[in-house]
Amino acid sequence: MTTAAPEQVPSRRRARQAFAAAAGLVPFGIYTVLFLGVPVVAVVVSAFRSPSGGWTLHNVWIASHGIYAHGFVMTIEMALLTSVGPGIAGLVVAHAVLTSRGRILRRVVSTASGVFAQFGGVPLAFLFIATLGSTGLLTGWLKAAGFDPYDHGFDLYTFFGVSIVYTYFQLPLMVLIITPALEGLRPAWREAASGLGARSWEYWRYVGGPVLLPSFLGGVLLLFGSALSAYATAQALTSGSIPLTAIQIGSFLNGNVIPGEQNVGKALGVGLILVIGVAMVFYSMLQKRASRWLQ
Repeated sequence: MTTAAPEQVPSRRRARQAFAAAAGLVPFGIYTVLFLGVPVVAVVVSAFRSPSGGWTLHNVWIASHGIYAHGFVMTIEMALLTSVGPGIAGLVVAHAVLTSRGRILRRVVSTASGVFAQFGGVPLAFLFIATLGSTGLLTGWLKAAGFDPYDHGFDLYTFFGVSIVYTYFQLPLMVLIITPALEGLRPAWREAASGLGARSWEYWRYVGGPVLLPSFLGGVLLLFGSALSAYATAQALTSGSIPLTAIQIGSFLNGNVIPGEQNVGKALGVGLILVIGVAMVFYSMLQKRASRWLQ
């Protein structure tokens, strides 16, 4: 009768543990391949296909010129506007809530942020139309008080109006993202800085700020990706009057295409995939840097 060597037992145990961990990832891997990998490959391949089935760069050329190039510019501008502003505001709100002494306030803000961050699409567009539209409730109150915002340059159905609507779900999303990073700032760091004579602004300038910056920039990149791919809210609010790339892709999916340009929408999708992919690469790099401090 043979027995395993003592040094073989731990190695077998580690092998079983590694196999069990890998097996647990199989369902997620299958899900990722079927619902992310396969659609992405299909979109990329179709973007370089002509209606006759041959390979072509014509779709990419059309998607990178004219109204479609303008759509990319407007989409990126809106994504930047609705990620940087709400990102800063979300950081301020999260810090104010964490430094308060009310536990109930923290729970309320956390719960409300989770709800508001997921509220979008047609219901959100209807909410703002009913509130700030040309015949909305709040607009009516302001008119009754002698102030008509639409006579002073405000218009909910413009680029600026859509940006306000996006802020509704972008700000609470940033609160959810940045709160764990703020909680990771150790009180001992502030105490040590204070013991060395550092003022509050010096602590944030030399300690808290540099540690928090990668997490903050990563959160802004997530907001950027969220705004970049948003579709239903802007479509329901403007009926496609603003040439955002997501709305243009939706127009192709609805069959509003010129003969011979059926796959231009796929080329637009590839453009968005590339932009979001670059953003996610930078996000991954920032998260690795932030994890060095917030463990």
